[in-house]
Amino acid sequence: MTQSSTLKIRRVGIDTWRENVVYMHRDCPVVRAAGFQALSKVEVHANGQLILAVLNVVSDERIVSACELGVSEDAFRRLGVEDGHSASIAHAEPARSIGALHRKISGERLGKDELASIIRDIADARYSKIELAAFVVATNQYELDREEVVHLTEAMIDVGRRLDWQREVGHGLVVDKHCIGGIPGNRTSMLVVPIVAAHGMLCPKTSSRAITSPAGTADTMEVLAQVELPFERMVQIVRDTRACLAWGGTADLSPADDILISVERPLSIDSPGQMVASILSKKIAAGSTHLVLDIPVGPSAKVRSMAEAQRLKKLFEYVAKHLRLQLDVVLSDGRQPIGHGIGPVLEARDVMQVLQGDPAAPQDLRQKALRLAGRMIEFDPDVRGGEGFQIARDILDSGRALAQMNAIIDAQGRRADVALPGVLQAEILASEDGVVVALDNLRIARIARLAGAPQVPAAGLDLLKRLGDSVVKGEPLYRIHAQYEADLQFARTHAEKDCGYRLGRAEQLPHEFASGVLFMM
Repeated sequence: MTQSSTLKIRRVGIDTWRENVVYMHRDCPVVRAAGFQALSKVEVHANGQLILAVLNVVSDERIVSACELGVSEDAFRRLGVEDGHSASIAHAEPARSIGALHRKISGERLGKDELASIIRDIADARYSKIELAAFVVATNQYELDREEVVHLTEAMIDVGRRLDWQREVGHGLVVDKHCIGGIPGNRTSMLVVPIVAAHGMLCPKTSSRAITSPAGTADTMEVLAQVELPFERMVQIVRDTRACLAWGGTADLSPADDILISVERPLSIDSPGQMVASILSKKIAAGSTHLVLDIPVGPSAKVRSMAEAQRLKKLFEYVAKHLRLQLDVVLSDGRQPIGHGIGPVLEARDVMQVLQGDPAAPQDLRQKALRLAGRMIEFDPDVRGGEGFQIARDILDSGRALAQMNAIIDAQGRRADVALPGVLQAEILASEDGVVVALDNLRIARIARLAGAPQVPAAGLDLLKRLGDSVVKGEPLYRIHAQYEADLQFARTHAEKDCGYRLGRAEQLPHEFASGVLFMM
């Protein structure tokens, strides 16, 4: 490393989302001498730390001067040095796994070692976003076979931290519940966790924040308590309460998956193999031994048909068996949102209403949570099959689940103020008389996000009508909540073009709704 390659670090406040990016002025002597070009991959050394980054070349000295090295927020955090610290830069060697990537792009099947090499390089930030996108697209176009999914899942687990709750708190049986997503308002985890913890089971729930949905479990729990917990504190909370509802980002579980998700979401790619590896790697890394997995099925859900759901169920079961995870897959109704509220504050309100036994509580959220909690309770060797639902209902109705939730909230750090829905409101009205025969989950989620959710926790939608409900022209279908006038206008304009509800005649209802029977298998 020559002296001419030493520059002063300048923190550039740009969020590059899971990618290290550095910035150099085009008049920088290092750029000319070393032949750096835009989008080159470079090594940055500072204070004994090394990161790999993508280079952007700029012309504006207000961003970075000729003697400075600008670094993105991700790169600055990884380097862990002060603004102005000296750093040296050099060309990076190509990732060792590039050959394996090219083989996958050509449609070849990859072995265990090749997939492990790719995932190692991804976790070490050796792949640019372009290379990550190539891997994601290739594994979607040339679908991973079952063995490849097993190897991919193992590789994702191996490059991150793996929790051992037997060592940490002395529990061998660790239960968890996960939904593959795509259904607004589906906040069952915040009910299932306190129910099963009140039964005496260990349920340390590490959850994600929303990326394309109006709320994730972590966003909704954050309305009630702190969720960004240091690992040691999270462990202590689990010791004290047998559970937590925390953001998983601080635990460094399956970090390669977090990087891949940053590319999958903008591309709207969620291939079965990647989905299975993503979910199971996170759960196994989090120390789960037993998992209930919810796969909602519906016309605007991630899984559109029962045949597709059965194929996905079998793939999950195959991989889980090979990784010694006990798995119970539930196929549930995904034809409409769950609960009344969509958005962090509104969903937290629904959860607390169910826990408190409020008559206004959404019954669909209550029933689904009880069924999922019942399946988890049946992992207890002392509980006979079929008894879980009754046990879960007794725990909820007795107030024990509410007491457990309050203990978890207090342990994590209760919010001092009660959060209320956004004060700016607009009602979306029915355009004609009829019966609600369909709801579009994607459209409804989009409108809630335009209202500001989840970045503005108080924003979102309050659903007033559901499948099978009769409406008259001018009657409100849902209420938009926002904190800012611009957000309210964006959401209202979008809703007026297509509100996400389809009205028709009672005979157009899906058979299960017409007969009053909803599936949950």
